[in-house]
Amino acid sequence: MSAWTVDFWVLLSLAAAGFQTLRFALQKVLSTRSLTPTGATFARFVYSAPIVAVGMATYLLWTGQSFPSLSPAFWGFAMLGGFAQVMATVFVVTLFKSRNFAVGVTLMKTEVILSVVVGLILLNETVDLLAFGAILMGLIGVLLLSTPPEIRGWGWSEMANRSVALGLGAGLLFAVSAVCYRGASLEIASTDAVVRAGLTLSAVTAMQMVGMALWLRLRDAEQLLAVWQARRVAIWIGLMSLAGSFCWFWAFTLQTAAYVKAVGQVELIFSLVVSALLFSERSSLRELAGMTVLSLSILILVLVI
Repeated sequence: MSAWTVDFWVLLSLAAAGFQTLRFALQKVLSTRSLTPTGATFARFVYSAPIVAVGMATYLLWTGQSFPSLSPAFWGFAMLGGFAQVMATVFVVTLFKSRNFAVGVTLMKTEVILSVVVGLILLNETVDLLAFGAILMGLIGVLLLSTPPEIRGWGWSEMANRSVALGLGAGLLFAVSAVCYRGASLEIASTDAVVRAGLTLSAVTAMQMVGMALWLRLRDAEQLLAVWQARRVAIWIGLMSLAGSFCWFWAFTLQTAAYVKAVGQVELIFSLVVSALLFSERSSLRELAGMTVLSLSILILVLVI
């Protein structure tokens, strides 16, 4: 792999983290005002899927490329990854209702550590002693973040709560989706990374849009109208989602999902800035300690894997 390619996937990962932070901030605004967590999640897909489909069709025509064949394995990876991402996003938006923005994003970012655990269980991939130590350090960081804000002091006895379950669940599901998206993109018979990233993104977002529209029509039809009424803000969720997802998917075609997501941990810093500047939220000493320890564990893990 050339030095330019390495530098480029890092830049893509950093850009994706920035766009994702802005998208989550907008979803937090809508989920606390006019939309349910499911509605805020649907807004992400309905305002991005048509754009990416038209964009990819235009790109294929402009470059003179034919539409590549898509194998059953591609659709399997895409469907599993898309479902995992939808559920993870619902978990995160629900989490934002009970914890501050920076803490919610940090709990979600356990996906890097959880991806190592999932790899060990499903793929029998072992980790060395230093990596195992980093995982334990990450667990300590999660425990520090686990106490509800109304509990004074460190509150270790209150660690088991709904917020932690949502955060860890989101992290696990995002880890599954990242690996599946890389698997899907590698199934496309094309040497053009833009085609592989764009077609994977187009297929996934289209399935997510249709699936969530059907779900809302059956279970919460009022949210379909609410998403349209909130379009002035919701459309920006779609655009930020489109930009961020395309950067993630493009990076996945150039590098393994674990490394891409590891660089994306810079989102922790972005979330602290957004939390303070946009939402006037202040993290407690315990929460700052938890975010610091978790960030250090992720950094160590990146250096040793």
